[in-house]
Amino acid sequence: MASVKKSSSSTSVLCVLEQRKLFDYLPETLLRKSCKTNLLFVFLSLLLFTFFFSYFVSRTVISPPDFAFLPANISVPSPDNSSANFSNNVLREQVNKVSRHTRHVSSIQDSDKLKSASVLFPDWEVLAIVSPGTLSDSVDGLYCFFSTKEISKARFSGVLPFTNLTTFKCNMPKRFRRQRPFFQPVLTKHPEKEASAKELIRTNFYVYEALSTENDVALFAKGVNRHQGFSRPPQELKCVFGDDNDAKTAVRTPVTSSSQEVFRCAQPDLTAFTSNKPIKVSIEITNDNLIVPSVAYYTPRRKIADTSEKKSLLCASTMVYNVGKYLKEWVMYHSRIGVEKFILYDNESDDNLESVVKELNEEGYNVTTFLWLWPKTQEAGFSHNALYAKDSCKWMMYFDVDEFLFSPSWDKESQPSDHLLKSLLPKKPSIGQVSFRCNDFGPSGQTSHPVEGVTQGYNCYRRVEQQRHKSIVLLDAIDDSLNNVIHHFGLKKMFKWKQMDTGSAVVNHYKYQAWSEFKSKFRRRVSAYVVDWKDTVNLRSKDRTPGLGVEPVEPKGWSQMFCDVKDDRLKLVEPKMVRESNNQKG
Repeated sequence: MASVKKSSSSTSVLCVLEQRKLFDYLPETLLRKSCKTNLLFVFLSLLLFTFFFSYFVSRTVISPPDFAFLPANISVPSPDNSSANFSNNVLREQVNKVSRHTRHVSSIQDSDKLKSASVLFPDWEVLAIVSPGTLSDSVDGLYCFFSTKEISKARFSGVLPFTNLTTFKCNMPKRFRRQRPFFQPVLTKHPEKEASAKELIRTNFYVYEALSTENDVALFAKGVNRHQGFSRPPQELKCVFGDDNDAKTAVRTPVTSSSQEVFRCAQPDLTAFTSNKPIKVSIEITNDNLIVPSVAYYTPRRKIADTSEKKSLLCASTMVYNVGKYLKEWVMYHSRIGVEKFILYDNESDDNLESVVKELNEEGYNVTTFLWLWPKTQEAGFSHNALYAKDSCKWMMYFDVDEFLFSPSWDKESQPSDHLLKSLLPKKPSIGQVSFRCNDFGPSGQTSHPVEGVTQGYNCYRRVEQQRHKSIVLLDAIDDSLNNVIHHFGLKKMFKWKQMDTGSAVVNHYKYQAWSEFKSKFRRRVSAYVVDWKDTVNLRSKDRTPGLGVEPVEPKGWSQMFCDVKDDRLKLVEPKMVRESNNQKG
């Protein structure tokens, strides 16, 4: 409490000031006493306050920051924000600030409380990842308990495929959104018994995935390399393997490659770990003495017992979100012309994707899905796939499910052949990647999703010079950095890149569909370096739709837009590739 300077001429003013300051702390009867009595009471109150405050501090356990969650509130620019400043001095200052605020609050322990790590996702959703060995019974009846004593129902969000960890999502209460810093909620069946503990991890600065190869470990992290085109030198980084609560005894290995959101480092010495518990893994920025928050676990590469399975010549992989109504047409078509296996990274679809995949597999198609929760990580997902699929696929096609590869020469074919697509693969061993230009098709007069499929419903495209291209890549030719720009990779020095002319092959990209379908893109965009529709930034980006603003409002004349060139070629060929094949199969 600030002192008030005494004077003989201001005794009454002093009393009024003191009474106002004490109004919230003293009973009304005491405020009616004389000024002298008030001052004496203030002195005694301060003594009591000092005693109880000292006692409270001595009972409060203040722990050093847990390396898995340090620092959760660092203002690291996201990859989409290249203009943000990021100085080492500011970084150190924020780390120190986090260290002062990261406090473990004691809570009532019970068997219904789950140890977890939480990440703040877009749209004020909190992803809670249950720690290994914690979940032993039903996933029902769980809540997220926040430090504001508010609760939110925990919704089961799936099991991470590479670590087998269970995840839940909670909506962040509106009042909690005003808190700074954000603290992680407690995942519990009895929220009335809990208190919040650690700061909430933010999705612009954390390690979210790890994958072991035969020779090294690849970590996937946001915020370390701040934006596209910037990469920290590997010598400034280390991979850290070890217990959350003891960062000093963790095993560190050098980082050999740093590019975009992918960091590769040497395998750790497993003899340093005495227990069989999963090993948390993160990245250390050595110049800043900073360990990035992490929800990733290191899993040693398992030896493949059965090596008799033949490697597929051509596979396809993409990241998907709510594509159930399109997937069957895309898989069936590309399967008939040569794709042997499909690997989908599911960005938490909530449509009928699972049932469509099941149906396709029952019909004899080879379709695998992986839950990939992480928002805005399409390039990282492709990098992950390039490592994961290297043992089972030779070439990988990176197309979206609204993109269909087509060659004008196929109209002469009387029936489908799995050699059609493979004939486009380069014969020279020095070619490691072949790319195809795209034609962006328009709504073609459609006002709803065509029941016969996109290849039959849309038949005209924009007359513009296409700069977009999609690629088929030789996985062994990809550079160790795994650097890619959505649909093509950087290659090792001994390999070359071949660009196909549109007369030989082209991609029909059914980009601008009927408005009822197109507007769904406003809900989520999975690409890392593409701005969201609702962001009023980079409005002249070539990725944005001409004539469309930042809100999901249908432009006038949408159904007739982007329809400069009529193209029925694939529309006429596709029935021979899919429908006649189904008749033969039946």
